[in-house]
Amino acid sequence: MISDVFIERPRFALVISIVLTLAGLLAIKTLPVSQYPQVTPPQVNVTAVYPGANARELANTIAIPLEEEINGVDDMLYMSSDCDDAGNYNLTVTFEVGTDLDLDMVKVQ
Repeated sequence: MISDVFIERPRFALVISIVLTLAGLLAIKTLPVSQYPQVTPPQVNVTAVYPGANARELANTIAIPLEEEINGVDDMLYMSSDCDDAGNYNLTVTFEVGTDLDLDMVKVQ
């Protein structure tokens, strides 16, 4: 059998495994990026700073109007937002997998 050859000559088996490993490493470098599927949904982040405002003022003056306008954008899955008492507002809009991130940013804008 062919396995007897590798059992009797372990150095030969080692050389073949090293050559195959190097060939695999070279093949990984030449794979086009489009071969890898997009597995995470694209996200668009919107940030606003309102110095001196607390979280309630941010929610009333910035968060609610922005979220009402952005709500219902094509291919949007969900939104999550965060206000803090330092005057910072963060909104993350998540889109469906496979959508173009540049087009998604234009939709949010």
